[in-house]
Amino acid sequence: MATTADFRNGMCIEFNGQLFFIIQFQHVKPGKGPAFVRTKLKNVSTGKVLDNTFSSGVKVTEARVERRPHQFLYKDDLGYHFMNSETFEQINLAEDLVDSSHLLKEGLEVEIVYHADTETPLMMNLPQFINYEVTYTEPGVRGDTSSTNSLKPATVDTGATIMVPLFVNTGDNIKVDTRDQSYVERVKE
Repeated sequence: MATTADFRNGMCIEFNGQLFFIIQFQHVKPGKGPAFVRTKLKNVSTGKVLDNTFSSGVKVTEARVERRPHQFLYKDDLGYHFMNSETFEQINLAEDLVDSSHLLKEGLEVEIVYHADTETPLMMNLPQFINYEVTYTEPGVRGDTSSTNSLKPATVDTGATIMVPLFVNTGDNIKVDTRDQSYVERVKE
């Protein structure tokens, strides 16, 4: 059992009979009344984000989860196939467990979160930043510099479309933040 004082981002708790990850939390001590904790909880099974307020000191059941490194192999009609980087065992995950599947590249190192008691995979996490090659974008115009705030769509080697600055051209390598699928910088090889 854990209390609200033990909350941290990424912690997995059992709440209303389901598993939730704590995305964000804030301890609040108002001038009048008891302290409380505001949280944003992500449902493991549905992926929906729920706002909830806990009274300070409330006990919650912490679910034991393990994060294991895996390598993405391929996708077929059975789902997404991954290989454990330590034991070399292969598993396949259904599409609902794979977040941002359009950003997956063959050979990409990812993290799969398992429920430690039942050994069932709960979700797949991408690395925070991934490098991609731009396979198509409209050509840049002379004079387009990094100081402009204008963006254009670019298709990367996985088929995903990312909004990039005007100076990015076909063939460039870019770094993408997978949390919000935004352009970070151009990568020099």
